[in-house]
Amino acid sequence: MIDYQRLKPLLFKLDPETAHHMVAGVLKGAQRFTPLFSLIPHKKVEDPRLGQELFGVRFPNPVGLAAGFDKEGELVGAMAELGFGFSEVGTLTPRPQPGNPRPRIWRHIDKESLQNAMGFNNRGAEAARATLLSQRPFSIPVGVNIGKNKTTPESEALKDYERGLRAFGDIADYLVINLSSPNTPGLRDLQNEAFIGELFAMAKEITDKPILLKIAPDMSEETAVSLCVKAVEAGAEGIVATNTSIDYSLVPDPVDRGGLSGRVIREKSFQIFEAVAKELFGRTVLISVGGIDSGYEAFRRIKAGASLVQVLTGLVYRGPELPGLINQTLLHLLEREGFKNITEAIGADRK
Repeated sequence: MIDYQRLKPLLFKLDPETAHHMVAGVLKGAQRFTPLFSLIPHKKVEDPRLGQELFGVRFPNPVGLAAGFDKEGELVGAMAELGFGFSEVGTLTPRPQPGNPRPRIWRHIDKESLQNAMGFNNRGAEAARATLLSQRPFSIPVGVNIGKNKTTPESEALKDYERGLRAFGDIADYLVINLSSPNTPGLRDLQNEAFIGELFAMAKEITDKPILLKIAPDMSEETAVSLCVKAVEAGAEGIVATNTSIDYSLVPDPVDRGGLSGRVIREKSFQIFEAVAKELFGRTVLISVGGIDSGYEAFRRIKAGASLVQVLTGLVYRGPELPGLINQTLLHLLEREGFKNITEAIGADRK
């Protein structure tokens, strides 16, 4: 079995996007020839205490892959083998787009963080739909994260989200409306109550699949709560908090574009999540993402009200063993604190 921590210095000599494509290529190869997984360090933890049902779907454990890693939905089987309880693909746009010019990912190694300005690079909804259909039945729940094309004016944004919902509404286990990426000009301007109300009213006419809203961490707690409450009142069945941050003061020598993820946004992400959870826990499904790289941090989010947690940047720094390690730690913490299962622990700090 390959030692990821010994391999990481070699990967980190490469451009981050090149390294990502290499890792994704290995995972795709392992999907086709499963004995290759024996070379990939991972531990798939299977324990009924970690499972729960949400949206009428069984999640085998609460640790998911955040959107941004498997943009095209090519790695669902690999993520299941690595021990993830669900995977969120995308962000996907109606039409193909190349994203922003390279370089567009930077590492902040001492901070175990990344900065990305990808810009929703993807082959478009039609191609992604075909890719996902080729992998059905899914071995774990799959969410699809949708956004608008860069060239679509704000006045036409609703139509792009409609196209995304129609493309994936019949195959995803849940859908996520992304209004919070900092890498599409004007996208965060759509984080307003009027647009959110109109969007979810439209969405509910298109699909009966659960639709969630993903929010940014760079707003006041009051604004975040207000927007999330509006979304839930308009029909959202969950909130994903949070996306990447444009608070460049968090790292030394930042690039002047893109969003920060990883350890440096841990507290910023948690504070926004905590504010939303205080208001909405028990009224909707909450998913926490941002700086989660251990079972202890995942458990903090779960006790604060998260039914599910997501990781991405932690995977880059900790390696493919991370989902298994988080789930192992969650089982230890459940026992230590006297919870019979993960459901009992969700929102324990809210009760």
